[in-house]
Amino acid sequence: MSSASKDLPERPEQPDGSGQLDPADGPARSDHTARPNQADQSDRKTRVTVLVALGANLLIAVAKAAGGLLSGSPALLSEAAHSVADSLNEVFLLAALRRSRRPADSTHPFGYGKERFFWSLLAAVGIFVMGGCFSFFQGFEALRSGADESFGGYIAGFVVLGVALLAEGASLLRALHQVRKEGGKGGLRDPALRTVVAEDGTAVLGVTLAIAGMALHMVTGQVVWEASASLAIGLLLVGIAFWLGSDAREQLIGRAADEEQRREILAVLDAQPEIDSVEELLTMEMGLDSTLVAARVDLVPGIDSERVEDVAIRIKRSVAEAVPQARPVFLDVTDARTARAAARGETTRETAGESPAATGGRDGA
Repeated sequence: MSSASKDLPERPEQPDGSGQLDPADGPARSDHTARPNQADQSDRKTRVTVLVALGANLLIAVAKAAGGLLSGSPALLSEAAHSVADSLNEVFLLAALRRSRRPADSTHPFGYGKERFFWSLLAAVGIFVMGGCFSFFQGFEALRSGADESFGGYIAGFVVLGVALLAEGASLLRALHQVRKEGGKGGLRDPALRTVVAEDGTAVLGVTLAIAGMALHMVTGQVVWEASASLAIGLLLVGIAFWLGSDAREQLIGRAADEEQRREILAVLDAQPEIDSVEELLTMEMGLDSTLVAARVDLVPGIDSERVEDVAIRIKRSVAEAVPQARPVFLDVTDARTARAAARGETTRETAGESPAATGGRDGA
């Protein structure tokens, strides 16, 4: 091992000479290959959840639009726009589920896991533009020009909103059931499932606001109540869109693994007898269950340079076995003392050309 930082080979041959990549080495395994059975089962459940939400939203969007046009209710029309936006977003999420599981290739060596985050971002934009902005427009338009509803219009609106509340509630319960099955808060790591939960939750609250606005309008004769409900729905949608979009942005630009996962990786590295110290640990989420790990480690003195590669392969396997999401794993073996001295501009025996691996000790003794 030279005194300078040494990148270990990332494509070692197996002992049988097959030349196959080590499971924790080489190009990143995409979400498609990391724990395929568990990941595929989770995706199938999420796909069913999204399809249930899509079916409910399409049916409700038609009913709300028809009821809103017949009754002239701005709150009902806002809810129709909300359901249309949710329906389009479900299409985005289905695309995310299909495209994010494609295997890695030469163009995308780390896989397509981040497709999930991209389509989630588009869903957030859809909620903001189609849902929030249209709801604001309906609210301001109602305040400006007023809205007159007949008794029959109120009845139609309440019936539509009642059916919508039941359908959205059923879809929300389905999504929450899957979240609970997948570990509660941990299940919300999936941006597709998280988006469905957020959409259905806001839909239930939005329908409740619309019912309240229509009821107060009917009792008082003041359109301001229904317009206020429409504006409140818009504000709710904009807030949810901002939350979903911010989370997707963090993941797209390269968010580190959560602190618990990072501690697990550090614990595995610290437990290796050949590692003297972990100088730096960098992680980045590459997909729903794929995290790139890059560690700069200082090995104990006296390790023969011919053993370094075997040691590195074993360490990377240990990390991948302890933390299945840690794929790929890259190790940068360096001498900490030499690196610190070089950073200070000092000259040591190692920087002058003597390697701890070659001399058998850190001090060359």
